[in-house]
Amino acid sequence: MDTLQAAAGFAALGSEHRLEVLRCLVRAGPGGLTIGDIQRQLDMAASTLAHHLKSLRDAGLIEQARDGRRVLSRARFAEVAALADFLLDQCFIDVPAPVLEGSTS
Repeated sequence: MDTLQAAAGFAALGSEHRLEVLRCLVRAGPGGLTIGDIQRQLDMAASTLAHHLKSLRDAGLIEQARDGRRVLSRARFAEVAALADFLLDQCFIDVPAPVLEGSTS
């Protein structure tokens, strides 16, 4: 993952609501959820959810696929993991272990 992709991913997760949507989809597993299921779980208006899903999709963190009349949203687990790895590998590369553990000694 390059810096531009990581920045887009972190920007998408910079919203409490988008983070909730992603967490909901991750917990749902690879089968994903319909938009209606996400709405019910998060008690979110359809237009608001559509906006957040678009941001997460544009950042490559989720995918959507039509299944008949339903639209399923799924977390892209490899991309979410790559974003976490980017943070750990690129941002903390030269930080000593005691600092990461919260120690000041």
